[in-house]
Amino acid sequence: MSPTPAHTPAGTGRTARALTTLSATFAAALILTACGESGDDGKGAGSTEDKKPAKATEPLVATYDGGLHVLDGKSLKVVEDIPLKGFNRVNPAGDDRHVVVSTSKGFQLLDAGAAELTDVEFPGAEPGHVVRHAGKTVLFTDGTGEITIFDPEDLGDGKPETTSHTSKSPHHGVAVELANGELVTTLGDKDGGTGITVLNKDREEVTRSEDCPGVHGEATAKGEAVVIGCQDGVLLYRDGKIKKIDSPDEYGRIGNQAGSDDSPVVLGDYKTDEDAELERPERVALINTETGKLKLVDLGTSYSFRSLARGPHGEGLVLGTDGKLHTIDPDSGEVTKSLTVTDEWREPLDWQQARPTLFVRDHTAYVTEPEKKKLHTVDLESGEKTRTASLPSAPNEISGVDLPGSAH
Repeated sequence: MSPTPAHTPAGTGRTARALTTLSATFAAALILTACGESGDDGKGAGSTEDKKPAKATEPLVATYDGGLHVLDGKSLKVVEDIPLKGFNRVNPAGDDRHVVVSTSKGFQLLDAGAAELTDVEFPGAEPGHVVRHAGKTVLFTDGTGEITIFDPEDLGDGKPETTSHTSKSPHHGVAVELANGELVTTLGDKDGGTGITVLNKDREEVTRSEDCPGVHGEATAKGEAVVIGCQDGVLLYRDGKIKKIDSPDEYGRIGNQAGSDDSPVVLGDYKTDEDAELERPERVALINTETGKLKLVDLGTSYSFRSLARGPHGEGLVLGTDGKLHTIDPDSGEVTKSLTVTDEWREPLDWQQARPTLFVRDHTAYVTEPEKKKLHTVDLESGEKTRTASLPSAPNEISGVDLPGSAH
């Protein structure tokens, strides 16, 4: 998962790990369309011939209790308030115009430039992770086990052509398609994940490993190395082979990861209390996909599953509950900068409740502060907090479109 790889949290105790459904009702009157198969060229809102003029430059989208705020990425002004009941999640769709919204009924495309929901939908119970890699966007629907793949550049023409694959058993999973057409996806059932399988472009199995209890999360690193989290380490898929990298603790859960094409090192969270209602870890993991080594870094502050990201040069970024954005050298594990961005905060027990959240795009970090209804920006080159904007409602998740030419 890119912070974020749409992630549900991992390692927050047995109760939280069972929370893999989205408790929401979707009251907007929308037309449900079938999930497109290969060859589907149906046009939806936002097609080339009826594309609406842009209301926002480099748009951002923030969820709040009851809807979505579309913001102009430069001015940080709210250009549209879109009512949408329920607990909704947002992820980049992979182009410079759209954002994927996860609702109670499936995935729906938001034309963030025009600041309106489209009628392009991929229905399914419990929409989960959204992964962008190698020019493809992959959706994983937990309630059905269906994996949907499309080229995000086709979104400007309405509903894109898609290919799909259905997991043997529905589970809270994730999938990524590599540049050679291979599909790396999780194995599991209603009781949880157990490992990964790798399928070739014809969807024949190449290799698998079931040595990954509590499988959760995904990140890719330099050289197209794929890291999948486990409750006792990670699985690494690289150059056609799967390798298990063990945690130094018997229970050392790495459930949320952030990768970068500029670094062979993946940043992950790290939890050691299997029975905690909510563990507040102070260490993060650095997984070197070239050496197969795992290193732990003590931050001296806790963080949440929405705290991990990568900077423009591959640096690790962690938003701490001390209110600081910590920059980590992924090779040495040294914390090189700690910049105060928000007040100190405490992670809520309910993973769906708002807490300060980190979203990084290009050279800018966006940090929400829901207690104050604020959004802050940090210039990652200068290491300075550059501006603060007020929002009409307390933001929960935040995401945005990709910028032209950006890697993901």
